[in-house]
Amino acid sequence: MKIHGLQKMTLLDYPGRVACTVFLGGCDFRCPFCHNFELVDGSAEPIMGDGELFAFLEKRKGLIDAVAVTGGEPCLHPGLPELLRRCREMGYATKLDTNGFHPEALRSLIAQGLVDYVAMDLKNSPEKYAATCGLKTLDLGPIRESAAILLENRCDYEFRTTVVDELHEAADFEKIGEMIAGAKRYFLQAFADRDSVPFSGFHAPSREKMRSYAAIAQRFVADTQLRGID
Repeated sequence: MKIHGLQKMTLLDYPGRVACTVFLGGCDFRCPFCHNFELVDGSAEPIMGDGELFAFLEKRKGLIDAVAVTGGEPCLHPGLPELLRRCREMGYATKLDTNGFHPEALRSLIAQGLVDYVAMDLKNSPEKYAATCGLKTLDLGPIRESAAILLENRCDYEFRTTVVDELHEAADFEKIGEMIAGAKRYFLQAFADRDSVPFSGFHAPSREKMRSYAAIAQRFVADTQLRGID
């Protein structure tokens, strides 16, 4: 498997653990506010193969205790189960970041015990979902199915939404909340601009807006938290 990026150590990507983050290329979506668009559009060249990654992980034993796999969309890769399996055999906990568009892959990974933690992005309310993903149309069936899989509580998980002032408003969080009512936890993370974001003109909502959105979501998910604001 080709690895498109590696963050050697992070305290942020896996709650409660010291992890490295592995980036895989390719994605179904074209979100205009994406931080990793060079992975989405294929412009980023691979930096290593999985053999080199496993050699790195062997040397890192005792320094990190988890591997977070993100993208792009990792579930597009047929080799993902083997990658996670090898990481677990080396003693690492595993985390998967996913857009939720591949429920069968998600279900299989959980059933095989290959993921300890899943973070699923929820882009927006149903009416705005396709546009927020940079698409003209989108079947939300797979998204809803993946959410339902996580709500079965067969592994630890979170839902999260990157909140963009130009794309989100209060009513959206009511509808998102309805989609994941009773979930274990939900994070609202404020958009942060970077050079890699494909389109300009996006901004983070104010602290007041973020707090008001969280208050709406808390009616559906008691453990709703904010990320990316002071």
